[in-house]
Amino acid sequence: MGMAVAVLAFCLLRTVVAAWYSGVAAASPVRLVVRNAISLTFRLPIAYYPRILALPGVKKVTYGSWVGGTYIDEKHFFPQIAVHVPSYFDVYPEYVIDSGQMSALRQDRRGCAAGRKLVDRYGWRLGDAITIKGTAFPSEIELLVRAVYRGREPTVDEGRLYFHYEYLNELAKKKMPDRADQVGWFLVQVASPELAGPVAQQIDALFANSLAETKTESEGAFVLGMIAMSEAILLAIQIVSWLVIGVILVVLSNTMAMSARERLGEYAVLKTLGFRPRHLLGLILGESLLLALMGGLIGLALTFPAVHIFRTQLGQYFRVFPLTRLTLALGLGTALAVGVLAALIPAWQASRVEIAEALRRVG
Repeated sequence: MGMAVAVLAFCLLRTVVAAWYSGVAAASPVRLVVRNAISLTFRLPIAYYPRILALPGVKKVTYGSWVGGTYIDEKHFFPQIAVHVPSYFDVYPEYVIDSGQMSALRQDRRGCAAGRKLVDRYGWRLGDAITIKGTAFPSEIELLVRAVYRGREPTVDEGRLYFHYEYLNELAKKKMPDRADQVGWFLVQVASPELAGPVAQQIDALFANSLAETKTESEGAFVLGMIAMSEAILLAIQIVSWLVIGVILVVLSNTMAMSARERLGEYAVLKTLGFRPRHLLGLILGESLLLALMGGLIGLALTFPAVHIFRTQLGQYFRVFPLTRLTLALGLGTALAVGVLAALIPAWQASRVEIAEALRRVG
């Protein structure tokens, strides 16, 4: 069972790391993120929108702002983002919304689009009223569920809430005029991946030496930059996953060594019957591999329900919790590798055992 628990822990930890990087896999090579050059917490004037859209090579532009409000209380966390609805879902075609719902969303200033997982989590229905208590914006945001989106791909986050930036901007003008007509970031879709670099340079050059200079990067690079903030945590998780395997290697090696010492007499008898050292090596290696394989398979079998539990309980923190074939292959391969390494020393000892000495110990 020790091997099974080790493989289970290894696969779960590797899956956590894979979940963290899932945003990189979902990034598009034709999308750019334009943010304030100082930090993501600093905002950009919405007046940049038509100027960016007019640049050569730019196909579409949209924008958004992180709201950071709470629903019910702080325990019920999910991302709320105010976006330019008419263009946002064109730039992100991986968000699939029924045409009738999209029409209702565009026509209702207070309308919002909730992800399928979010709707299932809270039991919302179309037309339900929800209230977001603002934190970054000190105001209650009254919304109506007008659309439910689903992801075209498994890597799409279905746990977000999107609503009209224009509605948020109206509230900002009343409550916080200094934050009105500003957005958190622009999303730019270029005509082809080859234009991403030149267009990014054009955008940054356009707003150089302004009060709000920009930093433009590919969507993948932007996501990696966000992940880098948690790099130490991810590194620690990866180290722990391999330490677990290291510990079980020591345990299994000790078990095999003790077993080999107890069977020295048996190995001596086998030698007297004509078995050569390579035969003993195969015998010990086979036993070790069988134990490792059984433990590994049990661990892999336990991984599936464990991942399901994690996905259900921690769905608000991870957009996806992907148990990949690579993770399963690494788990099983690592178990077999541990089985081989654990058998090396006992096999070497058995191959060098002296028949007379071993039989004397038995006697």
